[in-house]
Amino acid sequence: MGRKDRKINIGITIVILAIVVIVVASVGNVTIPLNEFFSIIGSKIPIIKGFVNEELIIKSHSIIVLNLRFPRIVLSMFAGFGLAYSGVVYQGVFRNPMAEPYLLGVSSGAALGATLASVFPVSIWFLGFSYTSIMAFFGAILVLYLIFIITNTRKGQTMNILLLAGLAINYFISSIISLFMMFNQDKIDDVYFWTMGSFKTATYEKILVVMIVVVVVIAYTFPLNRKLDIMLLGDEQAKSLGIDVVKTKRKMLVATSLMAAVIVASCGIIGFVGLIIPHLIRLFVGPIHKKLLIHSTLLGGIFLIIADTVARSIIPNKEISVGIITSIFGVPFFVWMLLKNKQRI
Repeated sequence: MGRKDRKINIGITIVILAIVVIVVASVGNVTIPLNEFFSIIGSKIPIIKGFVNEELIIKSHSIIVLNLRFPRIVLSMFAGFGLAYSGVVYQGVFRNPMAEPYLLGVSSGAALGATLASVFPVSIWFLGFSYTSIMAFFGAILVLYLIFIITNTRKGQTMNILLLAGLAINYFISSIISLFMMFNQDKIDDVYFWTMGSFKTATYEKILVVMIVVVVVIAYTFPLNRKLDIMLLGDEQAKSLGIDVVKTKRKMLVATSLMAAVIVASCGIIGFVGLIIPHLIRLFVGPIHKKLLIHSTLLGGIFLIIADTVARSIIPNKEISVGIITSIFGVPFFVWMLLKNKQRI
């Protein structure tokens, strides 16, 4: 595939993403015509506001689009970007197609933070994030820090030790959460719904934080894509070509794990995005990380927008957790991958 063809494919994917954003904004328990949607959005853009026919706008529809649907669409898009991108990085660093962003304890740490916030509630908000979200973020960061401390040696961190440490701490934290819930059964529903993920608490302040983190992390790590390609040949081969393997892996893991922690804090735990999307893209574009990262990021946004739309629309006047939707797709896909790659795991 030539450079021109790659640019065309990326352009097509971006167009599809834009179409998905526009279409799903009009879908839900209340259907909003596309011409009214464009009028609502246009009425908030100074340059074209004067050309908008505001008679087309129903006030209740404007509130639904601007305060409910559009924020959660944008947040789900950037969450999809970050989770899919992290999935590609993890699978490249660990050289394992089963790796995904929550492998090192992001989800378990966040769940513990959210559990503590539910058991010991405090009324605090910061940059659009609730006390639960803030505690989830710090829980994820604390666990990540603990894992890196445990696995830190003079020779650096081996991937196998990181994986084992993450697995052990995940089990340990799950036990602690179960213990808390045993003595606070009235809080189980709140914690359970949070751990399945939702974008219903999306705000523009929260979007801004997530957007900045996702953009900064991608800008910071994307230039390392060529090193990921070389490291697929093996650590010794990469070292012989002048790559500091330990430093590169640590840099990419820390950056993408922090991004995943921010995403978890904003919307709860949403699994399988970082597993499904990179693997699907790899089937079409091959193992070159530059193409993998770009296409996976875009498709991750599309996938999570659609999943959230299904979650809020499939049952009239009722919303289910978006994590349930991603799991419905993800679990069969995971089993298929497990069978396909059983010799490599």
